[in-house]
Order: sequence, then C-alpha cells, then structure tokens
Amino acid sequence: MRRINMKRMFGFLIGILVGGLVGSTIALLMAPESGEQLRGMIRARGENFFNDVRHAADERRIELRHQLESMRAPRAEG
Repeated sequence: MRRINMKRMFGFLIGILVGGLVGSTIALLMAPESGEQLRGMIRARGENFFNDVRHAADERRIELRHQLESMRAPRAEG
C-alpha cells in the first residue's frame, strides 16, 4: 500500500516538474519581450514585492513592540 502511494506521489511530482518546464519554455517563446527584458521585468517585480513585504514586516514589528511595551508598563490602579 505504501509503495503504491510513493509511486503515485513520485509520478505526481515528476508531472509537476515537467509541466512547469514546458509551461515556462512556452511562455518564454511566446513572450513579446526579449529574454533580457523579461528577466529585467521579473527581477523588478520581485524586488518590489520583497520591498513591500519587508516594509509590512517592519510596520508590524513596530506595532507589536508598542503593544509589548504597553503590556510591560505598570498600570495605574484606580
């Protein structure tokens, strides 16, 4: 039973790999830009994405730091 599942999983992974390679090859051949332009565009979008993620993480870190500081601060008893 386990051997059949492993064979199916291996076949599935090979299918994904081959499909990805074929799809990316077709995309590069059909792309209106040259390969260099396409790589530049992908690189720029990737950099923008990671900058946005980094910025959001920094904002969240600051927000969490403020929350932690407010929890640590002694409370005035009324």
